[in-house]
Amino acid sequence: MSCLFSCKKKNFILTSIHGQQIELNDSIADMDSITNFVAPYRDRINEILDSTLAYAPRVISREDGKYNTTEGNLMADIIMSEANPIFKSRTSNEIDFVLLNYGGIRSIISKGNVSARTAYQVMPFENSIVIAELTGKSVRELVYFLTNSGVPHPISGLQIILDKNNNLQSVNIKGEPFNEDRTYFVATSSYLLTGGDKMSFFKDNVGVTDVDYMIRNAMIDYFKKIDTIAPVVDDRFIKL
Repeated sequence: MSCLFSCKKKNFILTSIHGQQIELNDSIADMDSITNFVAPYRDRINEILDSTLAYAPRVISREDGKYNTTEGNLMADIIMSEANPIFKSRTSNEIDFVLLNYGGIRSIISKGNVSARTAYQVMPFENSIVIAELTGKSVRELVYFLTNSGVPHPISGLQIILDKNNNLQSVNIKGEPFNEDRTYFVATSSYLLTGGDKMSFFKDNVGVTDVDYMIRNAMIDYFKKIDTIAPVVDDRFIKL
């Protein structure tokens, strides 16, 4: 009996938790052994990130236009350029238009050399490119969202024209009038596909194709192909 009682399971109850915040700053001394071990890897990564891929003759910003901007246009055009061949090879279909979100652009592209680090600064998120097939009804909701959002969300392949009273005058997709009786293939980010940034119309998709391609990687691939990057504010979204 004494053995049975001595082996009885004890129940422990947590009564308190104590913690201490330790600030990590430059006052903490380096350890030479760690620094020396990491140095070659750090230097190689910095070399890759900072190697010049292209050149920007002027600042490219998401804030240089009311309805469309140089940086937004560049981002959307990159998705169209780099993702469409992959999508076409896998599905025999083509992307009809691209929609990204204004808030996803996190840095300007400064005048001067453009590198892989530039892509990480502009797009620090791990968002990938997906193509959602949307009904005409969902596309109409998408257009309504854009005309009322108050910010220039990046688009490519889609043209929206407002009259002087802010009424919708026309919608064109790849140069053709919008047809509500068909579906459209819309390239966007994995974040927006789930309804991020209040773009709930993406959740009503007919189908989705993931092209296994990070937005940031598409930017880097594009920069490698283009000598000079000089996007402009154009007529893809205008008010007459």
